[in-house]
Amino acid sequence: MSRRINRVATISVHTSPLDQPGTGDAGGMNVYIVEVARRLAARGIEVDIFTRATSRALPPVTELAPGVLVRNIVSGPFEELEKTALPRYMCGFTSGVLRAEASYDPGHYDLIHTHYWLSGQAGWAAKQRWGVPLVHSMHTMAKVKNAALAEGDTPEPHERVVGEEQVVASSDQLVANTAKEYRELIDLYGADPARVATVYPGVDLDLFRPEPPTAAGTARDRLRLPRDAYVLLFVGRIQPLKAPDVLLRAAARMLADDPALRRRLVVAVVGGPSGSARCRPEGLQSLAAELGISDVVRFEPPAPQEELADWYRAADVTVVPSHSESFGLVAVESQACGTPVVAAAVGGLCTAVKHGESGILIDGHDPADYAAVLRRLDAAPGHRDRLARRAVRHATGFGWDATVDRLLEVYTGAQSTLAPIPAEVIV
Repeated sequence: MSRRINRVATISVHTSPLDQPGTGDAGGMNVYIVEVARRLAARGIEVDIFTRATSRALPPVTELAPGVLVRNIVSGPFEELEKTALPRYMCGFTSGVLRAEASYDPGHYDLIHTHYWLSGQAGWAAKQRWGVPLVHSMHTMAKVKNAALAEGDTPEPHERVVGEEQVVASSDQLVANTAKEYRELIDLYGADPARVATVYPGVDLDLFRPEPPTAAGTARDRLRLPRDAYVLLFVGRIQPLKAPDVLLRAAARMLADDPALRRRLVVAVVGGPSGSARCRPEGLQSLAAELGISDVVRFEPPAPQEELADWYRAADVTVVPSHSESFGLVAVESQACGTPVVAAAVGGLCTAVKHGESGILIDGHDPADYAAVLRRLDAAPGHRDRLARRAVRHATGFGWDATVDRLLEVYTGAQSTLAPIPAEVIV
C-alpha cells in the first residue's frame, strides 16, 4: 500500500538546474527538472535536487523556489567536466548524497527520481540505503545515439551502455518521454513493460504563447529584426548531434537557388557550444564564412526563457534537424508561440511535431531537402499561417501540470512495486 509522498530526492549529476539551458550540458533536461520540481512543491511535495558542485562560490544549498532546494555536492574539481570524465567521481558524489540524508531522521525522503544514467548510479546506492523506490528518466540512451551518430561526433562509450542496462534492471519505474522511447527501453534494454511509463514532458504555456495583442512593440522590434525578413531559427546546444550545420547548408542552398532572397533571409542561431563542439567553439561561424552566408546568419548566446519566447515569436520557422532527440522541447516551445517547425523525423520529434498540421517532418539530413521545404513555406505564407494556428493547438496538449499529474501516478506505482537491486550492480 502506498503512502503519501512528502519529499522527493531528485538527482542530476552532470548538469545543474541552476545552469542556463542552451550551452554546455544544460538543455531540455534542465528545464524538465526545474519545472517539475516547482510544480511538485506547489502541491505540497518538497524536492531536494542533488547535483555536482562546479564552483567554490556555490553554497552547499541553494533555494531554487519555495519548497525546492539545490544541494551542490563536492565531488572532483570545481569546474565543468566532460561527461566521460565523471564516472571516476561518482563514489565521492554518491557519498555526498548519502551524507546529506544521514543528517536527518530516517525516512526523510519518500522517493528518488534520477535523471540520465550517471545519476542512476547514485540512485542505486541511495535506494539500497534508504529503502525507498527509484524512478529513473533516461532522457537520452547510448544505444539510440550510437545508431544515429552525426559525422564527426564521438560514439557513446561501452561503459555507458552497461551503466544504462544496470539502471534499467534496478529501477522500480522507468519514465519514457514518448511511446517510441517506451519501445526502445523494452526492445534495446530488456525493460519490463510493467515498469515503464510514458510521460510527455511539458511546456510553460503561460510563458510560451503567441505574441500578446497588447504587447508594446513586436518581438522583431525587440530583437532588432526587420519586419519583412524571412527568419529561420535554431535554438539549442551547438553540437553535431543537434545538426545546426544542416540549417546553415540549407540556407546556402536557398541563396544559391534564389540570390534575391539574400536581402530578406535571416538565420538566427541561439545557443552555445556543447559536447565535441567545445573543442571548436567557433566552428559554426567558420562554416557560415566558408558557405558565404555570414551576412545572413546571426549568432546569439543562450537566452533566458522570456527572451527565448520572443525569438520563437519573431521567427517564421524554427528548424530542428537533430540526429537524435528523446523528445524535442524546443519544437513544442516554438509551436506554443505560434511558430511552425521543420524537423528531422527522429525520436521524440515525431511526437512533438504533428506532421502536416503543426510543422513538417523530414526524413534524413540532406540540406537540399530542408532548403526545398523552407523555400516552399516562404512562397506560401497562407500555408505557413495555417501551420502556425494548428501549432498552437497542438502545443496545448503538452502542459507541465499534465506532466506532473502523470508523474505522481508513476511515483505512487513505484511505491507499491519496490524492486530489489541485483547484487552485481550495487555500488
